[in-house]
Amino acid sequence: MTLDIITAPGLAPLSHGFFTRRGGASSGVFAGLNCGHGSSDQHEAVTINRSRAAHALGVSPEALIGVHQVHSARATTVTEPGMEPVKADALVTARPGLALSVLAADCQPVLFADHLAGVIGAAHAGWRGTLEGVLEATLDGMEALGADRGSTVAVIGPCISQGNYEVGPEFLDDFLADAPENARFFANGTGDRYLFDLPGFGLHRLRAAGIGEATWTRHCTYADPERFFSYRRSTHEREADYGRLISAIRL
Repeated sequence: MTLDIITAPGLAPLSHGFFTRRGGASSGVFAGLNCGHGSSDQHEAVTINRSRAAHALGVSPEALIGVHQVHSARATTVTEPGMEPVKADALVTARPGLALSVLAADCQPVLFADHLAGVIGAAHAGWRGTLEGVLEATLDGMEALGADRGSTVAVIGPCISQGNYEVGPEFLDDFLADAPENARFFANGTGDRYLFDLPGFGLHRLRAAGIGEATWTRHCTYADPERFFSYRRSTHEREADYGRLISAIRL
């Protein structure tokens, strides 16, 4: 099956994509393009899937670089292919021929590019990482390589939308403690529950950091099981595990 890849005009002509679950070698609850070796999927199937993603970007599997994601605000600089994954949630590089990748299944995958400076970045931005500053850390890392955040484009890929992201009052408290104006990213849900706008919050943080352009592809991972894996949906359906979607950009 042909891969289904979502692209963004702001990142063109760089080779990039928010890969959906279609076109992979995995089966069962992982059916499709599960690219997460941290899942309980067969290692061989995940390796095949990652190779297909690398091929689509025009790089070898060794040049498709990722990190050991831990919901942090840490960004790491990539200088060569075959780098062993470090604990971080964002990557930046100025080396041509490398593809930076992150995995997500409801969290925000964010791809960055400063076309003029020749610097790219990728971030895995869940609620905790976004609140702690992973997007700003990515911009800082890119600037250390010569980028200008005012010339940088960031695109948030498929992630969970507000209508499907129900949270408790203690979750709201964390955001209000950070900044009272964060209340605008919450809507009333059922009972004492709230609905959190993760991509709206991500766009706010990017724009407040001075980025030149920030957009969201407006795809909800929870709402479309045919195209996307979703951690929250798999939990609600009591599945044993869930696939991870890969998003990547190549310089």
